[in-house]
Formats: sequence, structure tokens, C-alpha cells
Amino acid sequence: MTSRLKIATFNLESLDDRPCCESDFPDRLAILRPQLARLRADVLCLQEVNARAVSRRGPRDLGALDQLLEGTPYADFHRTVSTNRAGKRPSDRHNLIVLSRWPIGRHRQLWHDLVSPPQYSPVFGGEGIAVEWDRPLLYVRIDAGQCHLHVLNLHLRAPRAAFVAGQKDHGVWKSVGGWAQGFFLAAVKQAGQALEARLLIDEIFDEDPQALIAVCGDFNARDSEVPVRAIRGDEEDTGNGHLAMRTLVPIDRSLPESRRYSAIHHGRPLMLDHILVSRSLLGWYVATEAHNEALGDELMSPALVHRPPDSYHAPIVAAFEPPDASRESWAASE
Repeated sequence: MTSRLKIATFNLESLDDRPCCESDFPDRLAILRPQLARLRADVLCLQEVNARAVSRRGPRDLGALDQLLEGTPYADFHRTVSTNRAGKRPSDRHNLIVLSRWPIGRHRQLWHDLVSPPQYSPVFGGEGIAVEWDRPLLYVRIDAGQCHLHVLNLHLRAPRAAFVAGQKDHGVWKSVGGWAQGFFLAAVKQAGQALEARLLIDEIFDEDPQALIAVCGDFNARDSEVPVRAIRGDEEDTGNGHLAMRTLVPIDRSLPESRRYSAIHHGRPLMLDHILVSRSLLGWYVATEAHNEALGDELMSPALVHRPPDSYHAPIVAAFEPPDASRESWAASE
């Protein structure tokens, strides 16, 4: 590394090249590839990368991602991919990917490893259910000499009502109470997975109180909402100043308010994609960019454009400058 480390996160919005999408896929490549090039990232966290099955029970390949990265520096990066619940192959939809210029020393996928599925008894009767997360969390430790960068890539549940047995008819909710129950379950999924992320972060701090940590991804929440607050662990929430070194900081706060958004929802600009960093990594921090200049409205645009090629999430990229001693370690590992 010459002078800076750049970490980026980008929700690619169901990147897919299967037959139903093949005619539109070249348009997606033409739009998304320049966006990736602009990031100039050393570590890139991607969400919503779909995989295609070679056979019914055989492996799934990431052909869409490979085509997107072809001809870019990211094609040669080290790669870690999330897998399905069985841990045998990527899921067909919405996989998490971490790409790194430097070797990935270890990786771990968490899917109810630290938090058991909450048990819930439906309001309208029926048997109790286990409320499970929709996707895993993906953790990697990037190694550069004696330096370790801990990166957690996540995609938390969107605040849309989850399925409730017997409460929908042909895709339409039968009652407001049924919808509200589904909305409640969605909030449980989102907050519960945020808790699992926080417990992993605490494990890292237990091992190294000065750990360099970056939590990246689509949180589907603003930094003042429950999921982000649970992962941050601010002193104002814990009431304990001795835990200050375990807090994480949303670096998008350094952006001017007029630029602080990664999605537009019914005309409302919202910062839903974040990079949260530990205090030690914050000491290396230089600047953040939100590449939202061409962002469309995620609710209005699809009604006007058939199969729009871009993503309705803006990439977020942050630059860090290690101190001299650490810089030599990273540079030697390139």
C-alpha cells in the first residue's frame, strides 16, 4: 500500500445473469463496472450477489460476479463468499462477498451461532415458531504482516412485514393486525441479527482491545435506529465510560448532511448503508464518500423504468491512512 487503505461497501441489488435476466445483464455491467472502478477499494464488501446452480444439487457458481469483475483489479483479489444454511454452497440469492487486496487469514460465517432463534407464539393462534435470520453474517480477518483488519459484512432485514401463516391472501394482508404482526417479526429479525454482530465484535475485542474493526453493509436502518445502535454500543446507551474503546463509530457522520444518504425512499434521502469502525481504526481515518449522484428512488424508479440496470443503493467508501510503522507492514504484503 502506498499511502491509503480504502474500504467500501455496495449493495448490488440482486446481481444475476440467469436466463430471466440475461437480456438485461449487459446493461447492468455497463453501469456497475464504472461504479466499482471509481471506488478504488482495497477491501470491498458486496451484498445481494446471486448464484446460479450448475445442477439441482450441484455447486452454484458466481458467474454474474465474475463477469462484473472481469478486467478490473478486483478480479485478482482474495475472495470470501457466504454460503447457505448447510454451509455447502452459496445461496441462490443475496450472497455476501468480501474482496481483499491482501490475504484473508481466517473467515467465519454466523447464522444463529451466537444468538439462538427467538421463539414466538403467533397472536392469532397456531403453533410457536422460531424467528430465524434471512441471511448470515460474514466475517473475515485480513492479514498484512503483523497487522490484522477485522471486517464484518452484513445485510440486515429490511423493515418489511415478514411472513405470517394464514394472514395473507394472494399476496394481500387480510388484516392490519396480521400485517402488524409480520412487521413486528421483521423488527425482531433485524435487531436480533444486530445483536449477533455485536457479540462477535465483543469476541474480537476480548482477544485484542485495540483491534482494527470495520462493520460494513446494508443495515436497512439509520444510525439512530435500534440495529445500528446495538452494534455501535455508545457510552450514552451503556452508561459506562470504561467501555468507550468498544464502541464503533459511523464514519458517514463526517459527510455534509446534504450528501449523507445511500438510498432514496419515496423522495426521502436515507443513510441505510454504513461503515462502522473501532476507535483504533478511527485513528487512521481520512475521509468518506457516498457515490449517490445518480441514485434513483427505490420505490418510484422501478415503476417508470422496466428492469433498471443500476442499484438503488449508493456505494460508500472510506479512506484510512495508517501510521508509518503499520504502513510498512501493509505495503510489504501487497
